[in-house]
Amino acid sequence: MSIEVQNISKSYGAQKALDNVSFSLKKGEIVGFLGPNGAGKSTLMKILTTYINADEGVASVNGNDVNTNQKAVQKSVGYLPEHNPLYLDLYVREYLEFNADVYKVAKSRIEEVIELTGLSPESHKKIGQLSKGYRQRVGLATALLHNPDVLILDEPTTGLDPNQLVEIRNVIKNVGKNKTVFLSTHIMQEVEAICDRVIIINNGKIVTDKKLDKLVSDIVEQVIEVEFDKEVSETLFSKLSDLKSVKNTSGKIWELTFETEVDKRPSVFDFAQENGLRALQLTLKSKNLEQIFREKTAKK
Repeated sequence: MSIEVQNISKSYGAQKALDNVSFSLKKGEIVGFLGPNGAGKSTLMKILTTYINADEGVASVNGNDVNTNQKAVQKSVGYLPEHNPLYLDLYVREYLEFNADVYKVAKSRIEEVIELTGLSPESHKKIGQLSKGYRQRVGLATALLHNPDVLILDEPTTGLDPNQLVEIRNVIKNVGKNKTVFLSTHIMQEVEAICDRVIIINNGKIVTDKKLDKLVSDIVEQVIEVEFDKEVSETLFSKLSDLKSVKNTSGKIWELTFETEVDKRPSVFDFAQENGLRALQLTLKSKNLEQIFREKTAKK
């Protein structure tokens, strides 16, 4: 396994940031690590990159224990932290040369990562002159500099415009073909575009760990948006079978949630006919990752 996490717990005073967390990642997986603010994502990434120690449990990267073999872990991990630390007075190439010396890699690698991350147009500037998006690219280039087996990326696309997002997604997907990529983000479309597996953490505990396609295929709920030509009383919908919830979103528009895999649009159409109504529009709204995330992390 590229990453192995077993029963990891971590507290900050009375606050438990991680509570008995376990999972493993194979080489070549691109895994999205999701959770609300304060759920424990950054804490776990800091443990995996040897920045902090866990209170309980064990973790390893490429077979190297994060507590007892920290140097080996650091050599095999490329890490982009949430708050990307950079020397703003250095030029882009100067900064990468500094890190190349730290990692003892050939200077030729600098041009490779500049090209790979799309830094070429800005590579002659000081880091302090760069936009936030390009500073993120410098951080990603630094993480890739020593060609690590594992990439741990904490909010890697913060500050990127839509065009830059697509470019960096492609970089991550390409490097993920022969590396393990573990990334956190709040952008659900990003996970859907890049990742093949999703781990969701809430209040320090893993609440979901599934392949993305399996997560979607397991959904048995469907949401139908319907607009009638007349006002409708909510009690009327009790005639519909498999109905889980009803929501009046605007005037004559209703959102009906059914718990079944069977397409309920014909039933809603028949329901309208039987009750002297006309369905002006009838739309099946597929459940996406954002809705799943909300359900898994909702406050109870």
